[in-house]
Amino acid sequence: MGDVEAKGQSQNWVAATPVDGLEPNDAMRIQHDGTCIAIYNLDGRFYATAGVCTHAHAFLSEGYIDGQTIECPLHQGLFHIPTGTPLSPPVTEPLKIYETKIEQGIVYVRVSGE
Repeated sequence: MGDVEAKGQSQNWVAATPVDGLEPNDAMRIQHDGTCIAIYNLDGRFYATAGVCTHAHAFLSEGYIDGQTIECPLHQGLFHIPTGTPLSPPVTEPLKIYETKIEQGIVYVRVSGE
């Protein structure tokens, strides 16, 4: 998937995508101020993590989702999406996670102020 430039920043929240713009069990990549963020729809619950694998430069939005895990498309390391925890080699560093919320059919990501 290509990058989507996040818009509509308000009090550290950025509009990422309409709820219906991301299919269940799929991911997309957005860019905000030079930061790559992956947005995931896990059966109607939305999560956001750093968009680039902590092991090597690979976009996680292009990885394989299985349940609550994302497999990096480059070296097949696994991360737990809700927590960013690395689950299998070669990944050892956790992913940064971002808070999400839904308002009026839009998924928002909190990009600062954690």
